[in-house]
Formats: sequence, structure tokens, C-alpha cells
Amino acid sequence: MKHPQQLTQWWQGRRWHDDRGDTSIQMAIIFPLVLLATLAVIQASLWYYARQIALTAAREGATAARTYQASPADGAAQARTVLERTAGDSLRGYSVTASSNGQRVQVQVTGTALSMIPGVSGLQVKQAASGPVERWTVPGG
Repeated sequence: MKHPQQLTQWWQGRRWHDDRGDTSIQMAIIFPLVLLATLAVIQASLWYYARQIALTAAREGATAARTYQASPADGAAQARTVLERTAGDSLRGYSVTASSNGQRVQVQVTGTALSMIPGVSGLQVKQAASGPVERWTVPGG
């Protein structure tokens, strides 16, 4: 029978010998998951950024459309101008619609966020802004 200290040394030597390559296998399993998580965070950030661009354009368009004697077409034109300046590749295939019921005006911007995965279209983005139409009123009357 071996002495306990000899048994411990034998076990430690055997353990280190049997564990060779474990780190490589662990990295081969974990690295794709870390890469996928990183890609998901970047994709979510691109989608959020595209939403902010669309919302900014919709707000600017609504502000332009609700001014005194402006039309919904003026708001849509302003939203397109903002998108031309800021969208770049972050918001693709965008479209702008503007409508009014006489009391309120609404500008809606839709498009597709940039995708990090080749061959896969990005997530859809849809943002709208609205506000009351400004009018000239006579005080006290």
C-alpha cells in the first residue's frame, strides 16, 4: 500500500497529465457563445440607434408640419431632409408619411436598421411623432 503523501503526489501528477487540452476544448465551446453575445449587443445597439434617427426625423417633421400655415407635406419634407443628413447606412429603405385631421398632425418614419449578419435583413424600425396644429386666435374672442 502506498503512503498517503505518495498517493496525493500520484493523483496530482495524473490529474495534470489527464487535463491537457481541456482549456482548448473549453475555449472552443465558450468562444462562439461570447462572440454571439457580442454580436447580439452590437446588433441591438444598431437597432436602437436607427430608432433614434427615425424618432428625431419624425419629431423634426412634426414640428415643421404643425407650425402656422404649414402642411403635412412640409413636415414630410423636413423629416426627409433630417434623414438625408443623419441616416447614412444606419437606417435603410426609409419612408416618411405625414397626415393631419385639421387638429393634429402626425409624421411617421419607417425603415430597416443595419444588419451585422451578411445576407440577413435588419430589424424593422417604425417611429412617429404628433402634435397639435398651431392656429392664430384672437384674444378674448
